[in-house]
Amino acid sequence: MLKKFYKITILPFTVFLLYLMFFGMGRTQYEDHIIRVEPLFATLGFIENTISWFEIIKIVVGNVVMFMPFGFLGWVFPRLQGLRENILFFISAIVIVEALQYFTRLGIFEVDDIILNTFGVFLGWQIKRMLEIKFTKFVVE
Repeated sequence: MLKKFYKITILPFTVFLLYLMFFGMGRTQYEDHIIRVEPLFATLGFIENTISWFEIIKIVVGNVVMFMPFGFLGWVFPRLQGLRENILFFISAIVIVEALQYFTRLGIFEVDDIILNTFGVFLGWQIKRMLEIKFTKFVVE
């Protein structure tokens, strides 16, 4: 049952997420191409310079949680069943998306985003694995 639900919802979810990454949350086109490649410094600087805990949670935790569903891609694409394959596929895809944000100036190419998003995929894959082991009858198609 969960696999069927996932297969139905992952495409609309992906489209929604791409919308957020390029156009959502009041995003406008930057005047310059921006790239941040120092891991963790951009995120730590953001946390340090942001007064609102809500903003910190929305951005940092959101960059993890919103990508957890991609840890379940093995349910749609059997070749992505293993953690290594899933992570390598996802990193390739998210680097392309980050590059598109950079080239269109509708976002910033940030290594921190890649790290946080990939951590979300890792957590999602772990949850998928736990569901497959502990709740087999709910996962079956």
